This record gives sequence, structure tokens and C-alpha cells, in this order.
Amino acid sequence: MPKFVIEREVPGADKLSDAQWREIAQRSVGVLKTMGPGIQWLHSYVTGNKVYCVYLAPDEETIQEHARRAGLPANRVSAVRNLLDATSAE
Repeated sequence: MPKFVIEREVPGADKLSDAQWREIAQRSVGVLKTMGPGIQWLHSYVTGNKVYCVYLAPDEETIQEHARRAGLPANRVSAVRNLLDATSAE
């Protein structure tokens, strides 16, 4: 299944409490359950005012639909074309 990186603009993201992140994650997972196995959240990275989420989904439209239902921004959705890591240099 294709992998996507979603850039979400969330002012003050790095200042949200663990309880606030838990509520956001629970809301997201609740929506994922209603959408079925065709979309999967892998993990997210929180930076200053942005959150970068990695998902598996059949297409960008599915990602956008999840964001809409969960009440989350999806400012940029990018399909992952290749994965590089330290072993790529070997």
C-alpha cells in the first residue's frame, strides 16, 4: 500500500500536553476504525508548529477524508517515492 507523509500546521504543536496529544490521537484512531483497514497511521513527528504524520493509504483522497472526519489539518500530502537511510550508502 502506498505510503504518505502529511504535513499538518498546528500552531504551538510542541507546547501541547501529553493529555492533549492523547485526545487528538484517540480522535484520529476512532476515525481510522470507521474507515476500515484501507488506511493506517504509522507514526508522527512533532516540531515547533508542525506535525508530520506517516500513513499507509490507497490514495491522497483517503488521507484527506480522514483529516476532514478527524478535524485535523492536512496542509500538504506527499507520496513517499523512496526510503533512504544509512544503509543506502553501503
